[in-house]
Amino acid sequence: QVRLVESGGGSVQAGGSLRLSCETSGKTYSRDCVAWFRQAPGKEREGVASITTRRNSTNYADSVKGRFTISQDNAKNTVYLQMNNLKPEDTAVYYCATDFDVTPTLGRCPVISRLYNNWGQGTQVTVSS
Repeated sequence: QVRLVESGGGSVQAGGSLRLSCETSGKTYSRDCVAWFRQAPGKEREGVASITTRRNSTNYADSVKGRFTISQDNAKNTVYLQMNNLKPEDTAVYYCATDFDVTPTLGRCPVISRLYNNWGQGTQVTVSS
């Protein structure tokens, strides 16, 4: 099994930055995709960004393009989400996820939550205006 642990969440003012980390352990060698999702109170889980573990191809939700950057350090089995110019609407619990059965489509990993079966516990991000 794969274990994912998120960290780096916190409270910032609008315009600020945070970097989230997702450290994976266990049988990670055959996973092709890692993705970040978020869920605000009363809302459905939303895809944020994904990365292909072998080619570093990235995929972003329109709402975060130009502000968030997903990256990885394979030596540390860690995927990062750098979040800049944060807005109050970015407030949510952020989760990372992976799944051995999720593969890239046209070179990019999907950000559809129902496809992923291995999830971390989440980390809270709060952005105040």
